[in-house]
Amino acid sequence: MLDSNLVELESGYLKAIAQPTRLKILYFLKDGEKCQCEIMPFMKEDQSNISRHLTRMRDLGILESRREGVSVYYRIRDKRLFSLLSLVDHMLKAEIKEKAKRAKIVD
Repeated sequence: MLDSNLVELESGYLKAIAQPTRLKILYFLKDGEKCQCEIMPFMKEDQSNISRHLTRMRDLGILESRREGVSVYYRIRDKRLFSLLSLVDHMLKAEIKEKAKRAKIVD
């Protein structure tokens, strides 16, 4: 039986990561915890915008943070997130190949 509450939670989680800036942040954090002071220059975007994305992902449980003096460090809460992203990558690559194959047949 379909659990409507779970579907709503899934939708919120997927919406939270389905944004290019947030995906870039997630990939930047893939290898481990980073200070916000490292994330900002990497992203080359407005600091307040990046802070909002980090806060949103932390509030949704995608990221964890800790404060050390004036620095805030972020890390991925659950690395299985990258299994999900890898699955999406495989699906997209398969679709691209299929479209290319169909395009050759039509030519």
